[in-house]
Amino acid sequence: MQIKKFEIDFCGRPLTAEFSDLAEQANGSVMVKYGETIVMATAVMTDNEKEGLDHFPLTVDYEEKFYAAGKILGSRFLRREGRPSEEAILNSRMIDRTLRPLFNQKIRNETQVIATTLSIDGQNDPDVLAIFAASLALVSSDIPWGGPIGSVRVGKSGDKFIVNPTSEERENCDLELIVCGKGDKINMIEGKANEASEAIVLGALESAIPEIQKLIEFQNKIAKEIGKEKKEFEAAAEPEGFRASFEKNIEDDLKNAFSKPQNKEELENAISAAKKKWIEIAVKEFGNECQSIVSDFLEETIDRTVHINVLKENKRVDGRKLDEIRPLFAKAGVLPRAHGSGIFFRGQTHIMSVVTLGAPADVLLIEGMEVREKRRFIHHYNFPPFSSGETGRMSGPGRREIGHGALAEKALVAVIPPKEKFPYTIRLVSETMSSNGSSSMGSVCASTLALMDAGVPIKSPVTGIAMGVMLSEEKSPSGDQEYKVLTDIQGPEDHYGDTDFKAAGTGKGITAIQMDVKVGGLTIKILKDLLEDSRRARLKILETVLQAIPEPRKFLSRYAPQIITLTINPEKIRDVIGPGGKTINKITEETGVAIDIEQNGTIFITGQNQTDAQKAKEIIEEITYEPRVGEIHKGMVTRIFEFGAMVEIKPNIEGLVHISEIAPFRVNRVTDVLKPGDMVPVKVVSIDEMGRINLSLKEADPNYVKSNTRNNHTPNRYQRGDEE
Repeated sequence: MQIKKFEIDFCGRPLTAEFSDLAEQANGSVMVKYGETIVMATAVMTDNEKEGLDHFPLTVDYEEKFYAAGKILGSRFLRREGRPSEEAILNSRMIDRTLRPLFNQKIRNETQVIATTLSIDGQNDPDVLAIFAASLALVSSDIPWGGPIGSVRVGKSGDKFIVNPTSEERENCDLELIVCGKGDKINMIEGKANEASEAIVLGALESAIPEIQKLIEFQNKIAKEIGKEKKEFEAAAEPEGFRASFEKNIEDDLKNAFSKPQNKEELENAISAAKKKWIEIAVKEFGNECQSIVSDFLEETIDRTVHINVLKENKRVDGRKLDEIRPLFAKAGVLPRAHGSGIFFRGQTHIMSVVTLGAPADVLLIEGMEVREKRRFIHHYNFPPFSSGETGRMSGPGRREIGHGALAEKALVAVIPPKEKFPYTIRLVSETMSSNGSSSMGSVCASTLALMDAGVPIKSPVTGIAMGVMLSEEKSPSGDQEYKVLTDIQGPEDHYGDTDFKAAGTGKGITAIQMDVKVGGLTIKILKDLLEDSRRARLKILETVLQAIPEPRKFLSRYAPQIITLTINPEKIRDVIGPGGKTINKITEETGVAIDIEQNGTIFITGQNQTDAQKAKEIIEEITYEPRVGEIHKGMVTRIFEFGAMVEIKPNIEGLVHISEIAPFRVNRVTDVLKPGDMVPVKVVSIDEMGRINLSLKEADPNYVKSNTRNNHTPNRYQRGDEE
């Protein structure tokens, strides 16, 4: 086995890249180690083009291996890795979004990058390492690619930015971003924050750039020493007269399509008609072999037209100003039986979100290679075919649904109340009813409406917006690249634009941010403008949301379960559960409630109505009762002694009434006043260090005993059968 190692000190820890013939049939492979976290990345490109494609066929997979965590996981009947977890899918998407823009999009050779986590040390997260490893596998291979790129995680704890924080350091961070880029430009952002200001987010991005450059220099050094010679790629040449034919037959059709404001359907129809016409003419004039370049040429022309209209004339597809948001509509409370619901419109993007409240035990249990937790706030996103005017197979969530759902969940989790304040498990489902640009940010807005309609006491309402950038190939007089920022991009602007930048947050600051590009990257100056314009847009949308529902409702839906919380002595938990769960099962059968007990003695009782929950609470309080000095009870006399009487104040809890505490006057014999079975008022006067309870009848009711004697014992008003 041949091994070549390279190492640098990165953020105070050694970063090692090991090249060997372990995966020698891949075009490129590397094993990267940071701490004791190890990720292997491989890159493979087929030798032959795949015919009939109109896109670059890149596949990126992030593979989780349970052995990396030293765990035997999976179901009891299948102790092996199955379908990718949501965490793995999200990591795959991050790697893809970072690598894809740096490929020549005209390549039609199938390409696959696989990042496999081999070891996890619990301190260094493999996700950022996987992005770096994928870059290194590509840059050292013979696959044509425009990298390398660097990837880092930036956290903020207090006033300090931390690059690649450990797991322990991340627990104290109120901002966490994964930032990737090349040189002084950033091409991928994924992160969350606790209402961070735009200035703080920008500071985090700036702090990432020097570290990214270190990683790029490290990779360039490796590529220079052991990198393979890149394959030559040549795009199909245009036949003679091809461009002239397009200008003569199709160019005017496209100019007319973009000459006036159009909605999504009108523009798509115009483009589709032009494409059909162009293919027919091109095949007739230049033969079937030209079909591979027809679509590419048309797309490039449309892309150039959209850019010129924005950059030179400030003209958008639908006629809006560059910073103008499409018409907004918001409504809370649209489904009568749902615990909470909301509808949000932004142009042709229409989202309906629905809240369901559940018991604490309804949490989502996650047990993966890296993540093991109980999640009490869940957001799911759906994108049915009809939302984009198409037909298709209805199946489980794909990468898009998982990615968009996770982004909206990340945006909202910062304002969800803690369990101590609101013990419910919360599930949100966002249904995309119509889509034309950023349904994920529409989901954030609709979900905020639904949460407030459900009476969830969120810290602040959250809204989100998608922004775009059009970059010019020309330079300004100062040497900077010219650009225009677009607010609230719709489908065509997302498709033909250079950036999809999404920011969600409250009136105070950002809670989630995501960016991917179709170019090499964006400078800090452009990102600053994006952050500022997105802030103004979010605040405008927030006004519409607050007009629909200004604050969370004070009461839950009558269809929502009712939860009562009480705290008991942890030592009494076994009494509530009973032998083999007998006691707790009996309570749930009698009352129909769900009971969740935590180790600290907190008990959550969830019932479909308040009556059932209250009944269960009273039963538990009886079982776990602990007397306190000063309490007054009605108790039953159980035993008589010469010196006093034992009185049962709660099931299995007795105290002694000394003969001197029976009456405010002298009592000669206890039996002159009391007998077993009497119900008497008593007050807890003391509890000694051994837990023995001392009671007083006279302090509870000084007038109880008048002239009762053994020979003249009259039933008292507290006796059984005559209780008040």
